[in-house]
Amino acid sequence: MPGVVCEQVAIEFPTAAGPLKVLKGVDFQAPAGQMTMLVGPSGCGKTTLISIIAGLLRGATGSVSVFGREVTSLSGSELVPFRLTNIGFIFQQYNLLAGLNAAENAAVPLVASGTPWPTALQKAGALLDKLGLGNHISKLPRQLSGGQQQRVAIARALVHEPRLLLCDEPTAALDGKSGQAVMSLLRELAVHPERAAIVVTHDPRVYAFADRVAHMEDGLLLKVEEGKTAALAGAH
Repeated sequence: MPGVVCEQVAIEFPTAAGPLKVLKGVDFQAPAGQMTMLVGPSGCGKTTLISIIAGLLRGATGSVSVFGREVTSLSGSELVPFRLTNIGFIFQQYNLLAGLNAAENAAVPLVASGTPWPTALQKAGALLDKLGLGNHISKLPRQLSGGQQQRVAIARALVHEPRLLLCDEPTAALDGKSGQAVMSLLRELAVHPERAAIVVTHDPRVYAFADRVAHMEDGLLLKVEEGKTAALAGAH
């Protein structure tokens, strides 16, 4: 079953020099039960594409379907509950709330969907412990390193067990060993027959965790490789 299906997705932004075409008609699929990685040079449209898939960026043409639901046709009031139930997003800049501690930040999606605070905090704390932050759950974001903040952001994206996980450079602030551990956990928690994961990355060391690697350049999808082929390419 396709988790995500994008057909002829295009978007442009106004600039002083005229419209800038960021995506130029992308056809892309992320099957359920797999981790698909989006790779390519900076500025090629990877983050824009996953932002459209998540419904965070509006105004694209073409169609985007997430587990059979046409995201591009949802109204603003329909998108919010759809995202709360179905989508987890790991932002490259973390986007943690400065006044909440690590456990509270990670618990936000559960609380937003109606889970009582004590239950949400308990579940968030357990996930943070799995991510190696068991001794830091009461710390505010400013008291955490960049890598620790990134793991809190990962916990927040996974805590409500979304059907679709979207990750923007989840290993960018992590050393090699920590990055491998995080990718292993992402596969464990996010890749199931009824779920899908899409990871934007510049790190070829993590290609081995992918089932498929989709290569983008200049707003277009160039090719898709199976994980083993891509992992071998990333190792050289």
